[in-house]
Amino acid sequence: MSTELEREIARRRTFAIISHPDAGKTTLTEKLLLYGGAIHLAGSVKAKRARRHATSDWMELEKERGISVTSSVLQFPYRGHAVNLLDTPGHQDFSEDTYRTLAAADAAVMLIDAAKGVEPQTKKLFKVCRMRGIPIFTFVNKLDRYGRSPLELMDELEQVLGIRAYPMNWPIGSGPEFRGVYDRNSKNVHVFTSDESHGESEVAERVVPLDAPEMASVLTDAERAKLQEDIDLLDIGGDAFDRSKVDSGQLSPMFFGSAMTNFGVRPFLDAFLELAPLPAGRKAVTGFVEPTREAFSGFVFKIQANMDPSHRDRIAFLRVVSGKYEKGMSAFHSRLGKDVRLAKPSQFMAAERTAIEDAWPGDVIGLFDPGQYRIGDSLAKGGPLDFEGVPRFSPEHFAVVRAKDPLRRKQMEKGLEQLSEEGTIQIFQQPQMGMKDPIVGVVGALQFEVLQYRIEHEYGAQILLDRLPYTHARWVVGPQFDAKTFDWEGNRQTVQDRDGLPLVLFRDDWALQHAEDKHPEFTFLSAAPQLRAGAVVAAPA
Repeated sequence: MSTELEREIARRRTFAIISHPDAGKTTLTEKLLLYGGAIHLAGSVKAKRARRHATSDWMELEKERGISVTSSVLQFPYRGHAVNLLDTPGHQDFSEDTYRTLAAADAAVMLIDAAKGVEPQTKKLFKVCRMRGIPIFTFVNKLDRYGRSPLELMDELEQVLGIRAYPMNWPIGSGPEFRGVYDRNSKNVHVFTSDESHGESEVAERVVPLDAPEMASVLTDAERAKLQEDIDLLDIGGDAFDRSKVDSGQLSPMFFGSAMTNFGVRPFLDAFLELAPLPAGRKAVTGFVEPTREAFSGFVFKIQANMDPSHRDRIAFLRVVSGKYEKGMSAFHSRLGKDVRLAKPSQFMAAERTAIEDAWPGDVIGLFDPGQYRIGDSLAKGGPLDFEGVPRFSPEHFAVVRAKDPLRRKQMEKGLEQLSEEGTIQIFQQPQMGMKDPIVGVVGALQFEVLQYRIEHEYGAQILLDRLPYTHARWVVGPQFDAKTFDWEGNRQTVQDRDGLPLVLFRDDWALQHAEDKHPEFTFLSAAPQLRAGAVVAAPA
């Protein structure tokens, strides 16, 4: 391994932030960028309509609705580190995009609302992180408001999520009395001072050792007594810090703060980047690929069209797994079975992009996509290499799509095709019905609203959606299955995906179970079989 490759791997940290909607994820993301020097003034998320919008939200619909519905890539340097922050959608209807993004992350920051604790979407995303075995760091947010006690939140993490927490710091006060945090490692108290910037700029911070004489002028007697009591309780009854348990996702380092006021953001960022893992390798069909492998390799986990509406371009987001990427290089595209040129590489600050000359393991780069990439594609220097597939989920909502103006049908079809390649929607055809209008399947119902918005604003066509009563889609693998002649009943419908693979839409659980019992010769899969270099490979159910 070259010294340069080893050095660049050691500098990099690649992570995602996961949370339930409204826990403050977009705010925390902006504040990490503020302290990282990537932006110089943080906008107030609550005043989006009247002021600048969150750096990570670039789609107009996101700005209008005040929610994040796409994942963004945010890259910045911080104290010798090269940080890759993968911002994910906050709304649960877009969790599939979050799942795919987590496949490119080496760690996750789990954001918890101090008043609400562990919420439903947090549970779902936590399970994905646990399945991948990645380290999970917890940031308890909104300490500037009254919430539940830190000990109660620690207990909830164990009872609900099944993970123990180790507080790296401890809050001093809460609500309007939230003064700062105590660092358990350095035994320093970080006291923050509110100003008139309302969180737009870095907050004034004073660091004082707990046993220093001047502590008497920093905290009141009551605050010092309460802090000492909490520290003693943690030291006696809490877990010991175990780095191996953190790395394996069994123990979560826990931090406290307020992203809105910036209290606790810098202590968290400093500690997190020291504890977060270096870029990890990935499993491939032929074995595990280490980041220290000299030959370049990577996989596509996201495709985004029209990030720059004036150019109508399409970008494939690639996570570098091993080796060094160099501008202008070619790599073997496993699904297509040929070498392709990896053109126009760039790195991102949300929609803003910067041309780059090279990239290293852990980095996420954007490649110009002329239509040759799909989510899950593997690219490697020197020959075929298939990484394990990026997760794709069975749709739960379906609708027939029609162009409101038949003269704009071509624009509609182009938009549907591109959004399908992004993974935003899945498109199915109806061979047995003789109908031309396609069926669109989505995981979350709000995706239909985004679909209509983007088709109109990016492709110039208005569409009508006729909702269908189905709730499950299953791809069918088996001998002599014919989608056109398969017995069709009122509670199910046979269709084909964009690769011509057959699948059946089912109205409910009963209809699916009935088909499985009636047709044991077929296997019904919740994920599409993978296409590799022209061959169909069955995906797990």
